[in-house]
Amino acid sequence: ISNDPSPGYNIEQMAKKGTQYVELPYTVKGMDVSFSGILSFIEEAANKMLRSGQCTAEDLCFSLQETVFAMLVEITERAMAHCGSQEVLIVGGVGCNLRLQEMMGVMCKERGAKLYATDERFCIDNGAMIAQAGWEMFRTNQVTELEDSWITQR
Repeated sequence: ISNDPSPGYNIEQMAKKGTQYVELPYTVKGMDVSFSGILSFIEEAANKMLRSGQCTAEDLCFSLQETVFAMLVEITERAMAHCGSQEVLIVGGVGCNLRLQEMMGVMCKERGAKLYATDERFCIDNGAMIAQAGWEMFRTNQVTELEDSWITQR
């Protein structure tokens, strides 16, 4: 799958054409998720399944989205219950994905909560998202000294 314009966008577009759900490893333990089982499965089994015609690349993208997003919705709902929150804000690159927004919206509606999802201007990793995280840390007296901070740019 091409990285242009982004892998997540390309997966989302291919997933829209998928029709068959392929069961993938689902690993949630408390508030932790593990995606390593999914990556291993895709690396090992997907090529065999694609060559044999058991599924299409679109089916795998569909299945990947459904599985990963179900895991994210599950831990988000658990976090809301623990914190007594009635709001969810989706940010980051994956936050642009309409299927994630839809699944999170269903969970929020069932809980009587509100979902805040924005368009791609605010969903990609950006200064506004970083500033909000910094503001929340500052608000709760979490301070990182400059000499203890760093930047890793990819």
